Amino acid sequence: MSVIAPCITAESIEAYQQTVERLTPFASRVHIDLSDGEFAPNFLVGVDSLYWPANWTVDIHIMSHQPSQYLPSLYALRPHTIIFHAESREDILPLMQQIKQVGIRAGVALLKPTVPKMVAPLIEAADHVMIFSGTLGQYGGTASMMQLEKIRLVKAINQAIEVGWDGGAALDNVYSLTQGGVDVINTGGAINRSDDPKAMYEQMTAELSKHGVL
Repeated sequence: MSVIAPCITAESIEAYQQTVERLTPFASRVHIDLSDGEFAPNFLVGVDSLYWPANWTVDIHIMSHQPSQYLPSLYALRPHTIIFHAESREDILPLMQQIKQVGIRAGVALLKPTVPKMVAPLIEAADHVMIFSGTLGQYGGTASMMQLEKIRLVKAINQAIEVGWDGGAALDNVYSLTQGGVDVINTGGAINRSDDPKAMYEQMTAELSKHGVL
């Protein structure tokens, strides 16, 4: 079954702390964004300021052209998955192999213009592929459901890969996303901007298991 993973996209340590406190009562898998202000247009809280509850399964999404700069600090934190962008200027294939050797899963994110066959070696090596449909470094955005077609193309390259989605996930589309083959639905604005984040998380989770016809 698919899972809802609340996102943390924080531009200050205070905002990061507040979001951790907000999500702690209910979240189990969480997606944390890192950005150096170049790949994405804004700076986010630094890796040295990161922490999370011991019971969380954490995926780290690195929005940077030089993701290797984050790795020494991330090794100490032991996240579940580190997600690199296929569009990074660095050769991320050896970085993916490196983190797998230390027991951390490797992920690759694909921006809207990136066609899976263009980065087939990365998808073959990855444990997780994230279909990106949002706005880099910000909550919200609109889910481009046409991006679901990439899942078929990704699975043709690596049938066993876990598929994530980032961008515009909301109560009215999470069922379509899970039916389209998404395993991990990362959602930022829908939960973090809600008056009752826990209730919204529970509603979105309930949507994943409903029965119906699209």
